[in-house]
Amino acid sequence: MSLTDTQAVVSVVAALAILAGLAGVVVPGLPALPLCWGGVLVWALFGGAGPGRWAVLAAATVVAAGGTVVKYLWPGRNLRRTGVPTSSLLAGGLLGLVGFFVIPVVGLVIGFVAGVWGAERLRLGSNQLAWPATVQALKAAGLSMLVEFLAGVVIAALWVAGLLLT
Repeated sequence: MSLTDTQAVVSVVAALAILAGLAGVVVPGLPALPLCWGGVLVWALFGGAGPGRWAVLAAATVVAAGGTVVKYLWPGRNLRRTGVPTSSLLAGGLLGLVGFFVIPVVGLVIGFVAGVWGAERLRLGSNQLAWPATVQALKAAGLSMLVEFLAGVVIAALWVAGLLLT
């Protein structure tokens, strides 16, 4: 591959964006699905593939939008069903953000757990009642990450199929 081969360079840039997006599911600060979708967009605009590239971009757009919606609605519905209030999740998010800067890498998770547990402890007044709500919040966060990762993998598969077929 020569650096003057524009299609190859665009394909490599798109692949790197998609890989960064998949990593963004677990790395705080990287927007996972926008990066995956952006990689397909760059490939569709500048890759010089055939007319099928627009179908790949349209399908990737639907998957990215759907994944984003499902990532918030499904875990949120489960949390509402178990009775975990939004205020506890906000407390977890804020403390997770602080933890991210205080303890690099693992601070986000530690801060989130501590924030949700602390808010539930204050609300319910008991350690025995606060812990189940914290576990439900962790399950919801894990489900959200799983949905986002699967949507990213589908976008990557669409791009690979488009790369091979166009």
